[in-house]
Amino acid sequence: WSVTWDLRGRAPHTQRVFAHPVVNVVFSPGAAAVHGPTTRVSEQTLHGAGWVLGVMFRPAGFRPFLGRPMSGILDAVLDLAEVMGPAAAEAVAAVTAAPDARARAAAADAFLAGRLPRHPQPSERTGAAAERAAADPAVVSVESLAAGEGLSVRQLQRRFADHVGLGPKAVIRRYRLYEVAERARRGGDVHWARLAAELGYSDQSHLTREFTAVVGTPPQRYHRACRT
Repeated sequence: WSVTWDLRGRAPHTQRVFAHPVVNVVFSPGAAAVHGPTTRVSEQTLHGAGWVLGVMFRPAGFRPFLGRPMSGILDAVLDLAEVMGPAAAEAVAAVTAAPDARARAAAADAFLAGRLPRHPQPSERTGAAAERAAADPAVVSVESLAAGEGLSVRQLQRRFADHVGLGPKAVIRRYRLYEVAERARRGGDVHWARLAAELGYSDQSHLTREFTAVVGTPPQRYHRACRT
């Protein structure tokens, strides 16, 4: 993904972001950082003019690059060199010197592709489980996800902590909150109690509390804002 902006002569813009439970490697002029999986909404303030290029990894996809449990970089931001070594400086220089977003993406891709593991990784199965939770709104419990993977709950929890950084319950809830936000964004009437039951919440109040705690506004208010 790529973002460019020109706010010269205008007020700064603050964007709230509720990221997927994944790693993003973010390049900006002269710098690159590894943004670990997050547990909360973050805020990014844009001012002046600039650009960023982000590489969003699949769930568990960064584990082979990191070489240690992903739980250790939860809510953390690391310089790319801390993970990739001195060669990161060359990648930053190449991305920064590129003339446009397409060329920047090609430079970042060339750097990362050359460091991909040659053999299948244990984290790939965990990533597939996380993506199943993302794709299927019927997955609302750790028990059902573990059963679908042929694992015990404890085995799944250990794998998610190691490979994803967040536990399976947190990942499932994250994707169900995305589903709530998407239903609200589409417009039209939303039957909140029915949606809460469909997505595994104990009741509408449970859905409202969790959405509000994470997003910062109740789902009904978010829904109204999306319709204006």
